[in-house]
Amino acid sequence: MRAVILYHPHSEHGGVVEDYTHEYKRFKNKALQLVSLETRDGAATASLYDITSYPAILVLSDDGSALKIWQGLPLPLMNEIEAYLRDYQPSYQEASLE
Repeated sequence: MRAVILYHPHSEHGGVVEDYTHEYKRFKNKALQLVSLETRDGAATASLYDITSYPAILVLSDDGSALKIWQGLPLPLMNEIEAYLRDYQPSYQEASLE
């Protein structure tokens, strides 16, 4: 499971997002994956999950399905992201495949 932030690095929210990820790492000791929308991967990810407002934070399961998506400002509380990353329990079928 992972959390991804889609953003435009050279926009007015670029610094806010980078500060947020730095603070998340400092307080939660976990990294959020920053993905620039100015790259092919960033644009493809935004299209795949139908993201229309930026920055966007996606919590993705190991199979790539979206568990939670936040779009635009304000950014969610760090504890909200942490709750999705910590509390997600795989379904019986997913657990039996491991």
